[in-house]
Amino acid sequence: MLDLYVPALLGFGLLTLFVAWAPLGLKRAPLSLPILCVALGAVVFSFEQFDQFALHPLDGPDLVEHATELIVIISLMGAGLKIDRHFKPLQWQLTARLILIAMPISIALFFLLGQALFGLGAASLLLLAAALAPTDPVLASDVQIESPDSQQDDEARFALTSEAGLNDSAAFPFVHLAILAAAGGWGWPVWQQWLIEPVILRLTMGALVGVAGGWAFGKLIYGFRGNTLSRTGDGFVALGVTLTIYAVCELLHGYGFLAVFLAGLMLRRASRDHEFNERMHDFADETERLLMMVMLFFFGGMLTAGGLLALVSWRELWFALLALFVVRPLAGWIALAGVTRAPQEKFVIAFFGIRGLGSVYYLAYGLNHASFDEPYRIWGAAGLVIVLSILLHGITVTPMMRRLDRARGTA
Repeated sequence: MLDLYVPALLGFGLLTLFVAWAPLGLKRAPLSLPILCVALGAVVFSFEQFDQFALHPLDGPDLVEHATELIVIISLMGAGLKIDRHFKPLQWQLTARLILIAMPISIALFFLLGQALFGLGAASLLLLAAALAPTDPVLASDVQIESPDSQQDDEARFALTSEAGLNDSAAFPFVHLAILAAAGGWGWPVWQQWLIEPVILRLTMGALVGVAGGWAFGKLIYGFRGNTLSRTGDGFVALGVTLTIYAVCELLHGYGFLAVFLAGLMLRRASRDHEFNERMHDFADETERLLMMVMLFFFGGMLTAGGLLALVSWRELWFALLALFVVRPLAGWIALAGVTRAPQEKFVIAFFGIRGLGSVYYLAYGLNHASFDEPYRIWGAAGLVIVLSILLHGITVTPMMRRLDRARGTA
């Protein structure tokens, strides 16, 4: 390992420079940075010298859980800082439809599809369905609002940004239900415990900590004359706020994902036009991209040296294809029924339910907290969905979003 230390530094440095340069080269290409990072990791870890350092989800679930947890909360803070919409029901109706209609439909369809193809136990199927239901806040950045002062704050980008910010915490109760069912069955005491703690108490605590913590940090950053944190100009304040809010909420047994996103929204509203908003967002965005690069690089290694692709059969392939081309688009169209928007815009919202590192986190979290039937099959199915989502959505996102912008006259 020590012999590889300097080469590893060289590789990390070159990879970091590549992450900085790649968006410029890929601006008009039908490719994305996640595709290249996964491919690079798959190639590097296929060599004998490096395969010993590859992660396997069944051998190191704790490391996988906490690494993906970190990148998700940073991504959620960045998403919150981008959004400049007032809290009015009409302005958030698309988000509400995606969370309250599309997500439950997606979970139900994933459950039934997995039951037909895999024949797993109900708890395992629910864990798989709940992990795949949310739109990933990390890999969905190409279809989200770009920055706090972006001129492309259209309904499609806003809907996908706000959905990615909220649906992680909305999926968590179903992950907890799968954990409780795996440990204690499906009796009334399990449902009662689930309704009281994972649904009511954790969601309420997450909302309270997010709103109150975001308001308090907004005063600390912008509100006190002369000694505000915004005067420092240090963007890593966003990282400090993110970690503090998340840790406090988790210690109080709330959903930290919900608290971090709401705190980002509150910080944005504490001083809408302050240039420090942009500084905090930029730091969060750069940190997210760096961590994303590392995680996707190792995810590529999980596919080859980690043996994830070896867990895939034709059943997993059918599951992944139906998940991407049927389940999410169908759930999205049902959720958007009756909404007066252009068909192309509705298609973009329904189609780009990107699966990624958030799904990896939920699977690792669930498998770390309970024993499920055939975890290798769960990982194989989810892993293939994530790989195909990265490829499919990465190739189509640039031309489709450019076409949407041309249709709106903002390209």
